Amino acid sequence: MASSAEFDIVVYGASGFTGRLVAEYFAAEYRGSDLKWAIAGRSLDKLASVRDAIGAPGDFPLIAADSGDPASLKAMVGRTASVLSTVGPYQLYGSGLVAACAAGGTDYLDLCGEPIWMRQMIDAHEAEARRSGARIVFSCGYDSLPFELGVFFLQEAAKQQLGSSVARVKGRVRKMKGTFSGGTAASMKAIFAAAANDPSLLPKLRDPFVLTPGFEGPKQPPGNKPLFDEDIGMWLAPFVMANINTRNVHRSNFLLGFPYGRGFVYDEMMVAGPKVTGEATAKAIIAANNKLGAQGGPKPGEGPSKEERESGYYDLLFVGIAPDGRRVKAVVTGDRDPGYGSTSKMIAECAICLRRDTPDVTGGFWTPGAAMKDALIKRLVDRAGLTFTIEA
Repeated sequence: MASSAEFDIVVYGASGFTGRLVAEYFAAEYRGSDLKWAIAGRSLDKLASVRDAIGAPGDFPLIAADSGDPASLKAMVGRTASVLSTVGPYQLYGSGLVAACAAGGTDYLDLCGEPIWMRQMIDAHEAEARRSGARIVFSCGYDSLPFELGVFFLQEAAKQQLGSSVARVKGRVRKMKGTFSGGTAASMKAIFAAAANDPSLLPKLRDPFVLTPGFEGPKQPPGNKPLFDEDIGMWLAPFVMANINTRNVHRSNFLLGFPYGRGFVYDEMMVAGPKVTGEATAKAIIAANNKLGAQGGPKPGEGPSKEERESGYYDLLFVGIAPDGRRVKAVVTGDRDPGYGSTSKMIAECAICLRRDTPDVTGGFWTPGAAMKDALIKRLVDRAGLTFTIEA
């Protein structure tokens, strides 16, 4: 989209819980700047309430747009250089917007953790996005940005410390306080429902290389049952977001031309505890994971209080292992709860970075890290409360 667009960024879904947090972030952090932005959603009345709540002026632009109304999506896309969408599950509400952005040359960013839908969108619109110049960037929140960038950061350190990237990386969630979003739970339910209705989707759901069209890498660790990790001396439990994060990490390797190698192996698990008590804790984590996509879990539009969001955090360890046994460790931390407070800051800064810092990125479907690399890490450290460090 040309720089003459009316807006730099439109936040679509701003009356939802996460969308409102994104709007609140822009209003607080970019007030008085030259950023041209607007909020969009189905109801102008609800958008007006968000405008008033975030302290925006009375003439702040509000855009009516509905996922079920292609004309409204086309009109919105035609006014902006990029759309930041928080309207999920994306397999239910996102296809029309991706199509409109790909056709119109408008950049698109979202919080998607739905790999089958993502692959469907890549297959359907990659050629058109390349032609139009639209940069389509999925998974700009906790799934999967800290993990995808964490592996990228570790590999850059491995090249410096060991002389080359490493073909084996372990991702370990050491600490996490906070809830997954209602949107994440709704997306999980939608994924399970789609697979139940169409069993042919199950192999794609299980495929770690579903997001690397034409490339099939080596067998990957399943990560679906408790195990003891000798590298860190802890019991591990399955991590509920590994099924999307690992796919995005492999897609980044694919998009960047395989700097981690074509034999790259990556898994993610959650640290449960030490040898004495960790196995029992791991089983409790599995039981909690099973409830996430069940009835009665968090609903879209619901979320924790400001105090709960600000008291949350996460600490992620990445262990790179060279063929000769040498190790390099990287750590990524966030200063808010992962599902809301940190996610809203991450996607907001992704949108700014894509717009301002990476003009040479061509049209097509990207992961955030593959598109924005070190420029995005710098923004997340400077403005979004993340840290990226090397651990001895």
